[in-house]
Amino acid sequence: MARPLIGVSTYLEPGARWGVWELEAALLPVGYPRLVQASGGIAAMLPPDDPAHAAEAVARLDGLVVAGGPDVDPAHYGAERSPRCGPPAPERDAWELALIRAALAAGTPLLGICRGMQLLNVALGGTLVQHLDGHAEVVGVFGSHPVKPVPGTLYAGLVPEETTVPTFHHQAVDRLGTDLLPSAYATDGTVEALELPPARGWALGVQWHPEMAQDLRVMQGLTRAAAHRPG
Repeated sequence: MARPLIGVSTYLEPGARWGVWELEAALLPVGYPRLVQASGGIAAMLPPDDPAHAAEAVARLDGLVVAGGPDVDPAHYGAERSPRCGPPAPERDAWELALIRAALAAGTPLLGICRGMQLLNVALGGTLVQHLDGHAEVVGVFGSHPVKPVPGTLYAGLVPEETTVPTFHHQAVDRLGTDLLPSAYATDGTVEALELPPARGWALGVQWHPEMAQDLRVMQGLTRAAAHRPG
């Protein structure tokens, strides 16, 4: 069976350095494509584009990963900006929300990672906590904490036991979006994974960063769903 093509959204940075160059860059931490590849997929980077092109991009993919990154603009869920909310990333917000909606409409398997999970919630009408203490202990350093699956969920079918996961986030799900179900929690009650019911297709979001660990099971779930997608 051919390896599924998995699109991964990218960062958009005003300046990045390599060799003698420092230029604006669309980039992605290498953990993301390596996780896709180790899980049986081919990784394709999806830098921000005109949201009108999202459905065309998704139509060429077998699966979609929306990567982590900056805070979601609270305007997308009708909230005022908290002083502790990070600066907006308008190009990413517009493009990735359009990708998520296109994937849901097409039935394309979707995995949201950290910011990607939060965007999935916002795309379906949910809201976010703009600052969460205790989940990002040192700036620029991933922490870890346990997450416990909810029995009977898609996530629990992939990872049935409590596991310790790499974390770096200060925002979290507040009100769940339409049809979304919590499928894992942190010990403090934070929603750490959410998903749509099977009738809505394969769509899962995780609050942590599986690309920073060795556990392939979440990404393997996506690549299997992508490989067996009808059509």
